[in-house]
Amino acid sequence: MEEKEVDSKIMDLTPDKDGGVIKEVLETGYGEEGPLRGDRVSVHYVATLAEDGSVFDSSRDSGSPFEFTLGKGEVIKGWDIGVATMKKREIARLTCESEYAYGELGNPPKIPSNATLIFEIELLDWRGEDLSSKKDGGIIRRILTAGEGYLTPNDGAMVTVHVIGRVNGTVFDEREVTFPLGEGTEHSIPEGLERALERFKKGEKSTIQLSPKYAFGSAGNRSIGVPPGAILQYEVELKNFEKARESWEMDQSEKLDQAKICKDRGTSFFKQEKYRLAVKQYKRVLDYLQYDNGLSEAEKAECHSILLAGYLNLAMSYLKLNDNTRARDHAAKALEMDRCCVKAYFRRGQALLNMGEAELAQADFQTCLDLDQNNKAAVQQLKNCAQKIKADKLRDKKLYGGMFDKFARQDRAKEEAEANRWKDVMAGNLGEWGKAEEKKDSDKKDLAQLVNIDGVQML
Repeated sequence: MEEKEVDSKIMDLTPDKDGGVIKEVLETGYGEEGPLRGDRVSVHYVATLAEDGSVFDSSRDSGSPFEFTLGKGEVIKGWDIGVATMKKREIARLTCESEYAYGELGNPPKIPSNATLIFEIELLDWRGEDLSSKKDGGIIRRILTAGEGYLTPNDGAMVTVHVIGRVNGTVFDEREVTFPLGEGTEHSIPEGLERALERFKKGEKSTIQLSPKYAFGSAGNRSIGVPPGAILQYEVELKNFEKARESWEMDQSEKLDQAKICKDRGTSFFKQEKYRLAVKQYKRVLDYLQYDNGLSEAEKAECHSILLAGYLNLAMSYLKLNDNTRARDHAAKALEMDRCCVKAYFRRGQALLNMGEAELAQADFQTCLDLDQNNKAAVQQLKNCAQKIKADKLRDKKLYGGMFDKFARQDRAKEEAEANRWKDVMAGNLGEWGKAEEKKDSDKKDLAQLVNIDGVQML
């Protein structure tokens, strides 16, 4: 490892050059890159009061580095400004005036009012912000240019982005594209990039790294040059967006109208075999129609009908996705709304049969037939259930029958061995058992001699 160079350069880091944050580089770091806003940084530090040089805090004394998210106000302003200028393994001294530290209030009892503070900081490492819901490192953002304002796109927002996608350093996608957030796959925008865009502000430019799980998975996307199981790097700028109206911004009639639009869009995606997109639209139907307050009787009836269709369509979509548990649950929700819904019984029966619950499925298909005697699909599924139940019973018979036969054979073998032993006894062919009995007789004779020596009774 190269020796670190000493650089005593001193600089004013404040935007207005007001002397509020003075940096002195004690040991230069490595590389050209430093941490970016939103990165999770790890540092060691020693903090002293400028007035008397007394140490009031030190991560080195505790033995554990300190971590914080850069540029998010988790630390004093002087740190957000100063650490952003450092390189890896750089050691710097930051002198922070009170307005860039704890101000007039201070931080009693260690830091008095209007105190100037000195920090010796070593930047150990940093990593991008993990935007994945499970924090599994699958969606990593590094902000190149901060966005403006506080608003971010919501699900359904119309977004315009400029993207540059790379795999193994090679550009496979470079364009400006506009699409509704949540339907990015229609435009070859992977799921993970959509999730990241939900955190962008207008004008933000960031790099996004996606693991295969959040990109194009094990299949890849040959049509745009992404091989199977590829890790992708994107450079993304959110040029503009128009938020979709939230449900709380609508009255009940508007929600009903929006739910009908989502239902139709979901059906369109379903017919195109784009089942995941269909699921997103049908879920929106449920969100819009949670309540029917303020609707006329006719509108309530329509709301009930569309909500029921939403549950049924979700059950069907999940069946297509082989997610039988969710298919069963949504069919059950439909049955809570309508106990005579043939489609709900049928779809729950399909899910149960796929899950290996043939007897429960049989009951649902039988109910279908009871409600609709001409339902040929239910008749066929009842036959399938009967075959599955018969096969399961035959399998169990072989499994447990074989186990019982084994135990019976073991019992018969023991009985035969015992019978043969007694045959040997009766025939005088004692074998090892006979030898054991002879030894017992010999031991008895020896004992008799011990207890009656020279006619004296010993016991």
